[in-house]
Amino acid sequence: MNSRTDRTTSPRTNRTPSPRTNRTPSPRTRLRRWKDRLTAITPAPLRHLAGHELRVLVSLVMWVARRRHGVDRAAGERAFGHARGQAAIMYGLTFVCVVEAFGMSVLLRGFPTAHAVMLFIDVYSVILMVGIHAASVTRPHVLSPDALRVRQGAHRDLRIPLALVDTVRAERLFTHEPADGVLALPVASTTSLTLTLTEPVTAVGLLGKRREVTTVRLQADEPRRLHEALKEHLAARAADPSHAGAN
Repeated sequence: MNSRTDRTTSPRTNRTPSPRTNRTPSPRTRLRRWKDRLTAITPAPLRHLAGHELRVLVSLVMWVARRRHGVDRAAGERAFGHARGQAAIMYGLTFVCVVEAFGMSVLLRGFPTAHAVMLFIDVYSVILMVGIHAASVTRPHVLSPDALRVRQGAHRDLRIPLALVDTVRAERLFTHEPADGVLALPVASTTSLTLTLTEPVTAVGLLGKRREVTTVRLQADEPRRLHEALKEHLAARAADPSHAGAN
C-alpha cells in the first residue's frame, strides 16, 4: 500500500530590499550647521563687526558697478544721497594711507616678514577707507510710500514708518551731544534734518547694541529736497482716508 505523503510547501516570501536612506546632508544643510556653530561660539559684537566689514567690501563692488543698495524705483522709492560732505575727507585719509604704505615699505625693506605683514595691513586699510566712502555712496536714504529708510553708510540702517513721523525740521547742526532717545547720524560732523517720532523705534549700533529712539537727526546732500518730499508724503497720508489717524 503506497502511502501518499502530503508535502506542505511554504510560500516563498519576496522581500524587496528597502531603499537605503541617504544620511548625507545637503550642502545647504551643512552650510546652515556651520553658520549655527559659528554663531554659537562667536560673540555678538564680533559678528556685527564682521558683518560691517562684509558690507563695506560689497559696497566697494557696487560702487564700481554704479549700483545702489535697497532702492526699488519701480515701487516708487526715491534715493537721497548723504556722502557728498565727507568725500574730500575720505579721499584725503586714503591718500595719507597710501603715503604711509610707501614709507613703511621703504623702512622695512630689509625685514621681509615685517614688510609683508605691514604691506597687508596698509593695503587693507586703503581698501577699507575707500570702501567706507563707497558704502555711503551706494547706501543712500530711501523714501518709500510708507517709510523712510535712514542710513549712515554701512554703520547704521534704520527703517522709520511714516505713520510714526510727527514733525520734520530742516536745521543744520554741527554738535551732537549724546542724549537719551536721540539718534544722530552726522556726516562730516553735520546733520541737516531732524525727525521727531510719536513712538520709539529700535536702532541697532555698529556692535549690535539696541536702544529706543524718538528723535533722529540725519544728513542729506540735498536736505531741502528730502524735506519737501517728506512733507508731501506726510500730507498725502493725512489726506488719505485709509491712513486717517495713523500719524
